[in-house]
Amino acid sequence: MNGKVIVITGASSGIGAALAELVSGRGARVALLARREKELRAVAERCGPEALPLVADVISREEIEGTLATTLARFGHVDVWVNNAGRGITRLVSELTDDDFDEMMLVNAKAALYGMQAVLPHFKERRSGHIVNISSMLGRVPITLARSAYSAAKHALNSLTANLRMELRENYPGIYVTSVHPGVVATEFGAHALHGGPDSRHILGGQTAEEVAKVIAEVIEKPRADVYTRPGAQQMVVAYYAADDMGLIEQLPPFVAARPPR
Repeated sequence: MNGKVIVITGASSGIGAALAELVSGRGARVALLARREKELRAVAERCGPEALPLVADVISREEIEGTLATTLARFGHVDVWVNNAGRGITRLVSELTDDDFDEMMLVNAKAALYGMQAVLPHFKERRSGHIVNISSMLGRVPITLARSAYSAAKHALNSLTANLRMELRENYPGIYVTSVHPGVVATEFGAHALHGGPDSRHILGGQTAEEVAKVIAEVIEKPRADVYTRPGAQQMVVAYYAADDMGLIEQLPPFVAARPPR
């Protein structure tokens, strides 16, 4: 990790902040992107004097491109770009509005696309680099129905990630593209969800942001295509898609817990 330049979006709290502190402690130099300046600068201070806090909104292509230019001016290059910023929602499919759906796609999928497209020319020029997209178990399996549009956006992000990885494989084998799939994480995520909802910090069984950050740091050091942050998660996904009838699987835990109240 020593000397790597790592850009992390959504770095003012939660997984992004935990990752920034972890990798900077291992010798990486970090550029930290988020909208909340006070919180972002506090994280940067904990990461050391070389940390670069950049106040930016990931849903703006221009701001993302500007932060990349500033990062290159400071550090000379980028080794890893982590698309971590995202937002949840609390609405069933039957309740979604156009604005709900557009917001989820913009923040959780399109913003990551902006990051990928911004840094890709730099990586191609160097013929090396690593894009890490923080997805979700909800991008694989429908276990929280009220997060419907968030789930859809993460499915879209997974597809973009896999397609980019395959696009680059032949001509740019030194550029890695990874999806990371956390489950429930004890952060402010739930409290900030569109239309409110349960606070993720109070959901039993949630991982800490630090636990998830360790998995992301491991995949930065030893790149892999697709990573789950907790034991058993990948096996659950495999069982769901291998079933002759997914509808039968959806009648069993943990899927039954996702049903709305009658």
